[in-house]
Amino acid sequence: MACTLCLVLAGGALLALLLQLLRWLRADGDLTLLWAEWRGKKPENELRGKVVWVTGASSGIGEELTYQLAKIGALLAISARREDELERVKKKCLEISSLSEKDILVLRLDLTDRSSHEAATNSVLKHFGKIDVLVNNGGRSQRSLFVDTNLDVYNAIIELNYLGTISLTKYVLNHMIQRKRGKIVTVSSVMGIMGAPLATGYCASKHALQGFFNSLRTELTDYPEISIINICPGPVQSKIIQNVFTENLAKSLENSGDQSHKMPTDRCARLTLVSTANDLKEAWISDHPYLAVCYLWQYAPTWAWWLMNRMGKRRIQNFKSGVDADASYTRKNK
Repeated sequence: MACTLCLVLAGGALLALLLQLLRWLRADGDLTLLWAEWRGKKPENELRGKVVWVTGASSGIGEELTYQLAKIGALLAISARREDELERVKKKCLEISSLSEKDILVLRLDLTDRSSHEAATNSVLKHFGKIDVLVNNGGRSQRSLFVDTNLDVYNAIIELNYLGTISLTKYVLNHMIQRKRGKIVTVSSVMGIMGAPLATGYCASKHALQGFFNSLRTELTDYPEISIINICPGPVQSKIIQNVFTENLAKSLENSGDQSHKMPTDRCARLTLVSTANDLKEAWISDHPYLAVCYLWQYAPTWAWWLMNRMGKRRIQNFKSGVDADASYTRKNK
């Protein structure tokens, strides 16, 4: 009898393990995130009526986040350098939601102009009276080898992706500390967890963001209702690749390649909102193999280095041949 019970328990445990493995193989996010999506708080309940400030809102992930937030019923401040594109995004938000003109504030913002960040924060506060959620989404990626790249490119990457982000955060955080509540969501990258060729400066800026916000979280233990949330997407279908830094500041990427094999932008945005609603400290949003590398980097770094060396060599070959760097090993290749 006892042996039979042990066999049943062992069989049940093995089945549960196999189901988890199957779930992981099909996953497009870390298992904590996917559990939150299934059983956790819903963005529709948590973010409706909240004031959400999204930077980098004129394209890509930021634009899609803005549309999904509008449908939910969040009040929006949207920022980027291109005001005309922000007006286009606002117009679509009004078309697809029940929001009114006053519910969406268009605010031109250059993250590299740190002297303007206090005034920008005050503009949002004057319009809405509060900021519930700041989404740090503004930034640029990189496609160039270190040996070919001018150092002023690295200065520009850090100035935009890192210093610009923490500068704006500083002013918004002061407001959240006064209210003793708020959410700071930073769109980092899986490149903030691992390292990869063609993106040495970009990886450095995202590692800097990860280190900064993980440290900042420990400084805010007296404010349990202020959440620091790091979002780490892998390759996503967005226009970020069309605006990357290259070997020098005057040069643009000649061929961005086909992006259809990457995660759809709307899926990435949805999982970002799930992470925000559930106050997840860190979320990995990616298809394999990058999702697998995140787990390896966390639990078996030696294997991760081996795998990234193999993936990195292919990435450089792709780049030099004029196709998307991640094209040949992404799960959804067509």
